Amino acid sequence: MSDPVRLTSLAHGGGCGCKLSPAVLRDILAQSPAAGLFPNLMVGTETSDDAAVWRLNDQQALVATTDFFMPVVDDPHDFGRIAATNALSDVYAMGATPIFALAIVGMPIDKLPVETIGAILAGGASVCAAAGVPIAGGHSIDSVEPIYGLVALGLVHPDRVLSNRGARAGDVLILTKALGVGVLSAAFKQQRLSPEGYAALIATTTQLNTVGAALGEVAGVHAVTDVTGFGLLGHLLEMCRGAGLAAELDAGAPVLLAEVEALAKAGVRTGAAVRNWASYGAAVQMPAAAPDWRRDLLADPQTSGGLLIAVAPEDAEAVLRQVVDAGFAAARIVGRMVAGAPQVRVANAG
Repeated sequence: MSDPVRLTSLAHGGGCGCKLSPAVLRDILAQSPAAGLFPNLMVGTETSDDAAVWRLNDQQALVATTDFFMPVVDDPHDFGRIAATNALSDVYAMGATPIFALAIVGMPIDKLPVETIGAILAGGASVCAAAGVPIAGGHSIDSVEPIYGLVALGLVHPDRVLSNRGARAGDVLILTKALGVGVLSAAFKQQRLSPEGYAALIATTTQLNTVGAALGEVAGVHAVTDVTGFGLLGHLLEMCRGAGLAAELDAGAPVLLAEVEALAKAGVRTGAAVRNWASYGAAVQMPAAAPDWRRDLLADPQTSGGLLIAVAPEDAEAVLRQVVDAGFAAARIVGRMVAGAPQVRVANAG
């Protein structure tokens, strides 16, 4: 019997590292026609938010998003789990509860057996079952590279919608997950990742960001986004631009996943981290003495990353406890929002 095909060998990129760079995406969206005036469209493309939001009535708003990518790991069941967890995260980031999903499937049917494709879909279905939602349909195509993801739909009260644009000066920034998914995925493709590092990769990328659905109940939570393909710096910059504020980021505050620092210091990084920095580095004040590996980690693409929360300072400790109690042991206060032109000022980057 021949050895199974490595899923990652069939893809030129993996996970949220497949995203277009922020600069390319901005150029494309700048040429796209505006959505027009729709009074019920509460959140559209204006600030590159995590999902669209449509007001249904005075009690309900529909949250809609889609997310899909190529494999970040070789195990088909794990790939499906990661992709589904990542897609549902956008619903939770808006303060909503998912209600159902649709599968997006593109597979090279001449290279992958039906059993492998079935395992990918089963992995995604297992995550949706854990979230309490069905995969109610979808669409499939024969593609050159394996692609899997979801359209995810959720509901939230219109007054409790969370977006990336509501931050206020003085807000404390909380990050709920550890950083380094891109570094670990790059090490995996290079066959340099230990079993312990792989376990850390799977554990963080399959942890549902369910705590987001509860954050809309906290008056002091002003803005939320999930940290994915553009890295911590990129998604924080989107928050800054949406609010018209600057941010101060403590580079030493986020927890790093197992083995990440050693791998990063050894030069392991993703092409997406390089593209990210090239796209938005001009809007980041990085200490001159900061090593390249630290900068790479702050721009590292996070597949199924954590939530970045902007919360009033008087509520910050309570929200941090709430997040930790919800199972996010790596959650930390990582900075704050301040008055000023949209940019990120980085400290403690040694």
